[in-house]
Amino acid sequence: MARVAFLGLGVMGFPMAGHLAAAGHEVAVYNRTAAKAEDWVARHGGRAAPTPAEAALGAEFVMACVGNDDDLRAVCTGESGAFAGMEAGAVFVDHTTVSAMVTKEMAALAETRDIGFVDAPVSGGQAGAEGGQLVIMCGGSEAAYGKAEPLMAAYAKLSRLMGASGAGQLTKMVNQICIAGLVQGLSEGLHFAEKAGLDGRAVVEVIGGGAAGSWQMTNRCQTMLEDEFDHGFAVDWMRKDLAICLATAERTGASLPVTALVDQFYKDVQNLGGGRWDTSSLIRRLRTMG
Repeated sequence: MARVAFLGLGVMGFPMAGHLAAAGHEVAVYNRTAAKAEDWVARHGGRAAPTPAEAALGAEFVMACVGNDDDLRAVCTGESGAFAGMEAGAVFVDHTTVSAMVTKEMAALAETRDIGFVDAPVSGGQAGAEGGQLVIMCGGSEAAYGKAEPLMAAYAKLSRLMGASGAGQLTKMVNQICIAGLVQGLSEGLHFAEKAGLDGRAVVEVIGGGAAGSWQMTNRCQTMLEDEFDHGFAVDWMRKDLAICLATAERTGASLPVTALVDQFYKDVQNLGGGRWDTSSLIRRLRTMG
C-alpha cells in the first residue's frame, strides 16, 4: 500500500480518491474549498491538508484532478504547490484535461526535482469515476507510468501509456473530438425521428445494435428523449476541452471543421442557460432553435 495525496475533489476526484482509500492506500486530500476535503475525510478517513504542499509531504504519489491549465500550475508550483512538498523519486499523476503545452511545462519542472510526471486524463465521466470504470490515457516515461499504473487500477478499467509527456493529453483531445461529432449526430437523428413521428425508443432499439450504435446512444438516448440533462459531463467543461483541441489543431495544422461547428452549437446551449447541462443537451438546442 502507498502513501498518496489527491488534489481536487470535484465530481471526478472525490470518488477517485475514495477508491484509493478503499484499496487500502493512505490518502491525504486537498481541495480549494476546504469543506469538501473535510467531507471526504469524514466518509473515507485519511487526512485533509490546507495546501497541496502539505498534502504531498511524505507522499509517494500525488494525483490531481483540477479544472484547467492555470489550476494545474497553481497546485503544482510555488511554496504551497505539491512539488514543494514532494520528495525525489515520487510521482505526480495529473488526471486533469489540460493542454499538452502545460503538461510538458510541468513535466520539465518536475524533472528538475527528480519527480516523475504522468499526464493521465480520463474518460468515462462521473459514472465511470464512481464505478471505478474509467479509461486513462497516459503520457510520460515508462518508469513513472509503471509505478503509477497499479494505483490507477483502483478506479480504471483500462490504462495505457500512449507515448512521451503530453501524449495522454493529445489522446484525450482525440476522444473529445470524436464525442462532439457523435453527440451532434445522435441529437440530429433523434430530433429527426421526433419530427417524422417515429417512436424514438423503438428506433434506438433497432439501430442501436447495428453500425449506428455507440456509448452515447446506449447511455444517453433515454434522457435525451425525456429532455433531461441535469447529469453527466457539463457543457462548460466540454467547451473548455474543445478550445484546447482547436488551439492544438491550429498549431499542428489539423483540420477540425465539424469540431469547430459543434463547439459553436455548445455555445448556443450555454446561451440557453445550459452551461451545466450534460453534453447530450445538443438535442435541446435543436428543439429550441431548430
